[in-house]
Amino acid sequence: MIEKENITYEKSVLIGIINQQQDEEKSKEYLDELEFLTYTAGGEVLKRFTQKLEMPNPKTFIGSGKMEKVRQFISENEIDTAIFDDELSPAQQKNIERILKCKVIDRTYLILDIFAQRAKTSYASTQVELAQYEYLLPRLAGLWTHLERQRGGIGMRGPGEREIETDRRIVRDKITLLKKKLRTIDKQMAVQRGNRGQLVRVALVGYTNVGKSTLMNVISKSDVFAENKLFATLDTTVRKVVIRNLPFLLTDTVGFIRKLPTQLVESFKSTLDEVREADLLLHVVDISHPNFEEHIASVKQILDEIESVDKPSIMIFNKIDAYQQEEIEEDDLATQKTSVHYSLEEWKKTWMNKADGEVLFISALNKENIEEFRRKVYEKVREIHVTRFPYNDFLYPEYDTYGEEE
Repeated sequence: MIEKENITYEKSVLIGIINQQQDEEKSKEYLDELEFLTYTAGGEVLKRFTQKLEMPNPKTFIGSGKMEKVRQFISENEIDTAIFDDELSPAQQKNIERILKCKVIDRTYLILDIFAQRAKTSYASTQVELAQYEYLLPRLAGLWTHLERQRGGIGMRGPGEREIETDRRIVRDKITLLKKKLRTIDKQMAVQRGNRGQLVRVALVGYTNVGKSTLMNVISKSDVFAENKLFATLDTTVRKVVIRNLPFLLTDTVGFIRKLPTQLVESFKSTLDEVREADLLLHVVDISHPNFEEHIASVKQILDEIESVDKPSIMIFNKIDAYQQEEIEEDDLATQKTSVHYSLEEWKKTWMNKADGEVLFISALNKENIEEFRRKVYEKVREIHVTRFPYNDFLYPEYDTYGEEE
């Protein structure tokens, strides 16, 4: 353990692989994200280990030589936790724990642990608990290390296996109960959504830690929890917002992430109903992140999975105050200019220029270009509202006819 500013952090190491699907640069980026996840969960990363492999080792994920180096470092530095960037099979986890003799978790469990920390309401807690049990079920045998007598032989049969089977039955029953509880809550939430009337519904979507909650606070003048950590917001927050005299409902949703555990996608489907039922999506992007284009692709993939990718949307590039382009040294003629060397103005002339004008560049933290943001949202919401209620057209004139913002 490491103590900093009266906070205790678990000493951790990260382990990832480099292959055809995940080159060295992408592997580094994934481990950067994994380190941020570790910090969010309460860990301090002391070292990273990577290995080039065509396929993960079916027994230990990485090769025996690299595993020995990891074991030595863990032993010499009293490491608490080894965290793998990809999901481990139950057999891999059991084998690795036997070699490293420390806590071994994977990216999936780490995300589940963060969700468990962040869940505040009964609904979010139930969703996370269901995901944890579904992850745990196939790994129960690995947890019962004191029942190794299952291997067979004199005095080695019987009770151990029955104890594990009992546990599996308890977990299955628990999963059934949690699913039943979620169905009940889902019905209640569906009624709540139905009781919201005919107001246009707008949902904030995007990668985790892009500033959705900060933007929610700015536009709705509310106080939604926002923090520079991954998954700061788990519970769906809905606020009634009025721009000029046009009311609509704004929803802040859970952030997306690459390699999102399937258990979470399943258990959070009802939360994502807010996205499915939205009339307009505000896709928030952290333009200061060097790989924001890949984040956009990840979000669109999840939107596609929940059949929401074709909804009307506005792409909002947030954190322009933090954006920094990389400079090319004058004497470095070998360096080719790439997207990392673009200025904001150059970015605006790329594919963003072809998005039918539905692109905004803002800083929610510093409230830069917020008036332009309000105008664009007003226009899109008005368009949807007037299509639904043509006779209300006169109530909501074009934004510019109002004159200056009061």
